[in-house]
Amino acid sequence: MVLADPSAARPVLPGESALDNPAWSSLTGFHAPLAIGGDLVRRYPEDVSPFMGVRDFADPDVWEAIIELMGHDAEVGISHAEPVLPAGWTEVYRVPGVQLVQTEQLSPRPDAEAVELGAQDAAEMMDLVERTRPGPFRPRTHEMGRYVGVRRGGRLVAMAGERLHPAGWTEISAVCVDDRFRRQGLASRMVLDIAFHIQQRGDRALLHASAENTGAIRAYEKLGFRLRRRLSFWGARTPR
Repeated sequence: MVLADPSAARPVLPGESALDNPAWSSLTGFHAPLAIGGDLVRRYPEDVSPFMGVRDFADPDVWEAIIELMGHDAEVGISHAEPVLPAGWTEVYRVPGVQLVQTEQLSPRPDAEAVELGAQDAAEMMDLVERTRPGPFRPRTHEMGRYVGVRRGGRLVAMAGERLHPAGWTEISAVCVDDRFRRQGLASRMVLDIAFHIQQRGDRALLHASAENTGAIRAYEKLGFRLRRRLSFWGARTPR
């Protein structure tokens, strides 16, 4: 698979800078009512999302602020940045990833079979996530935005929804399909439905994926997304 070089000459979309630090933009904007923390570091409630937002890793006070918020000997997620860890901190995992953004070729549309999901569907959503492993998903993740799914025989078999909301953008996430119903176009249909409603309210869609998930990346590119940047999703442990 060949991904377009994001460093190649191209117009910069208005508001694209929010995508350089999407968790912070989200936690200080659309998701401020969910945010826990202060002026330097914020996070979501544990049962909503594991993500943490940092205003600027160049600020020397950030590291102590993270410890105050997350605690000692705690695992914290870091993405969209490559700071040098201070003494006493240790890296615990690192996953190469990509950030994709919609292009003019994307043709969002509502899906007639999609049903909106909410708190009453949380157990079903968690069950589907356990079977398909699309990425971090918690019992209250559905509160981050609009989620839709498809049921077959009364059982939830496909899902997608909204996660981070950096200014002017909305992240599509939790795209998953039960193994028995794959290769029926359900994942693409869910993505296009979510993207349609994102577009209706004036936002643009973005996605994050593991760089190793080449099949999903190819599918997203065919739908009309392009690579914006490569990045790492990684975690560190605070000092004891």
